[in-house]
Amino acid sequence: MRVYSEKKELIRAACNCCGKELAVENGFLKEECIHVEHDFGFFGTKDGLSHRFDLCEDCYRKMTEGFSIPAEEWERKELL
Repeated sequence: MRVYSEKKELIRAACNCCGKELAVENGFLKEECIHVEHDFGFFGTKDGLSHRFDLCEDCYRKMTEGFSIPAEEWERKELL
């Protein structure tokens, strides 16, 4: 969950799963997290809805450890 000022500057962020406050400094997230925005289409129970949430690294790890098929993983050569 992210909270922005009227000037659209990030002022607060928290993990939607565990509620952990994530470090924000001068409008920038200073801690790694997974940010998800998804628009549901047709053929599901959430047709026409959009969801947005953040997960801290611990909650993301716990979630992906439960996958039957592991998430793909690779190392990036450049970080921009």
